[in-house]
Amino acid sequence: MNRILQCGARTLDLSVPQVMGILNVTPDSFSDGGQLYQDRRLSTDAAVRRAAEMVAEGASIIDIGGESTRPGAEPVSLQQEMDRVLPLVERISHEVDAIISVDTSSPELMVEAGGLGAGILNDVRALGRPGALDAAAATGLPVCVMHMQGSPATMQNAPEYDDVLEAVAKFLQQRIDACEGVGISRDRLLLDPGFGFGKTLNHNLRLLNNLERFHRLGAPLLIGTSRKSMVGQVLGKEVDQRLYGSLATVAVAVMQGAQILRVHDVAATADVVRMTAAVREECFGESE
Repeated sequence: MNRILQCGARTLDLSVPQVMGILNVTPDSFSDGGQLYQDRRLSTDAAVRRAAEMVAEGASIIDIGGESTRPGAEPVSLQQEMDRVLPLVERISHEVDAIISVDTSSPELMVEAGGLGAGILNDVRALGRPGALDAAAATGLPVCVMHMQGSPATMQNAPEYDDVLEAVAKFLQQRIDACEGVGISRDRLLLDPGFGFGKTLNHNLRLLNNLERFHRLGAPLLIGTSRKSMVGQVLGKEVDQRLYGSLATVAVAVMQGAQILRVHDVAATADVVRMTAAVREECFGESE
């Protein structure tokens, strides 16, 4: 597996786990929606400051999303998404020392963001929209493809699987094949099992406990469990009280070799990642 990921003009060293800080620029994100809005308008200055803070706290990647994908979310227009995301990509690429990931399924936004300095494309729909595969290929950027059963509007309506591990692995392999078919090589791919995207609590826990199944697909793993309902269901905690549970899931993922951790709480997560990675290296370093 390739350990150095070329992300536009920057490189990402995946021989050590990396922290991806979440920068939601939607007014209705499940976790922190609206925090960057003033008088119902997105504050670009506040968003750039938050990106810089996350880098200071230990993030090497900033993931910018302009469309909420919380359960039950409705899609936004392409123009709304582009208006939210593109000015931030341009400013952060010049003002903040980090790789920019753009959380989008829109082919037009992928191309525009790539031209403004984005380094990774992160698509919850796994390049499933018409034109997305070709658009992603044209940018030359790494792409994260994620598993989701259904759509954000319907995904949590009683999701079912005969075997969640095999279903998710089969889907991701199919998307790898589709990407390779348009010239996106495996060494440009990241894989996300899609925690909380069309899964019950038991599905999520089984995925988290069996990440080795996805390492077999031959691409780095991006794991996003931060503040999600799986933590709330186990602990009985509301979104703003899920830090410690989220950190526990990060530690489990790092011990199983996850390469990128997508999180809201960067400073605390960065400490957990470094400590857990040191333990993992002691346990497995000689044999890997």
